[in-house]
Amino acid sequence: MVSHRRSTQSGIGPGVRATVLSAAAATAAATLGTSGAHAEPQDTPRTAKARVDRLYGEAERATEQYNAAGENAERLRGEFDRARDRAARGQERVNRMRTAVGSAASAQYRSGGLDPSLALLLSSDPDSYLDRAAVLERVTGRQAEELRELLRARRDLEQIRAEAGHALAELEHQRAAAARHKRTVERKLAEARRVLGALPAADRAGFERASRSGRDGSLAGLPGLADLPAGSARAAAAVMAVRQALGRPYVWGANGPDGFDCSGLMQWAYARAGVALPRTSQAQRYAGHMVPLSEARPGDLVVYRADASHVAMYVGNGQVIHAPYPGAPVRYDPVGMMPVSSVTRV
Repeated sequence: MVSHRRSTQSGIGPGVRATVLSAAAATAAATLGTSGAHAEPQDTPRTAKARVDRLYGEAERATEQYNAAGENAERLRGEFDRARDRAARGQERVNRMRTAVGSAASAQYRSGGLDPSLALLLSSDPDSYLDRAAVLERVTGRQAEELRELLRARRDLEQIRAEAGHALAELEHQRAAAARHKRTVERKLAEARRVLGALPAADRAGFERASRSGRDGSLAGLPGLADLPAGSARAAAAVMAVRQALGRPYVWGANGPDGFDCSGLMQWAYARAGVALPRTSQAQRYAGHMVPLSEARPGDLVVYRADASHVAMYVGNGQVIHAPYPGAPVRYDPVGMMPVSSVTRV
């Protein structure tokens, strides 16, 4: 299996993931702001559509921030769990060493007295003992090495516990961030629904039929695209997978199999081809090498907008398959539906 990034999803169940991902918008809230979305009396179908497109774009940016926070939270959960396991093993090691030293101390006590070195070793702060080299001369070489090993084990244990505490604090931060991003997404989508709801039924139906860019689907102004084969066997497999997703609903924050957001669809399709893509459209942009749009082949990832907040898969004949926005199923659209930022061959 080809992997551009280690998978981080296996360690968290759906319930924990929902909690973690209830998580990704201080940044989004500050960036996006709040905009009134009620359709104004002077709104025309065209201006209302422009407002809805803007709201969907803002929601999509917040969705990718939500996805990133969730991915980070899963990684941090793994780091915390591993550090906790290491700390448990370290504590067991310290306990065994202290028991061994205690046994030696007991033997010395029964034979006529406790060596001062062992008394210090069993104290709560033996570090001061090691700092005095003169005292070390009173213990055997073996006892001195045992003391050093125990001190190293204790210091290692404290370091591991500190790492675990840091990972846990960062995990909580990512959870909070994801929750804020989730609220931003929900607010933007609710505003878009209100704008659409204020439109006449015919105009609302026309909006649902149109591509998200409002273009006529032509490739005017774009370089000529040759009808080329897929860039690799795995790209061909990803194209087959993404076609199987046609008609499935857009669900923000989802990566299949029953619903998808834009980057979730790409991750799912390439996973079916044996390739582990990162979760967000911004990270997927760098999951391979970039090629000119004029050289796009089926399976290439087409990234849109300067902030790389939307991604689709080129499938040939000037078309992409993508998860467009809430209410629109996974579908074909022209590759030039929005400004293309980059094309990545995985």
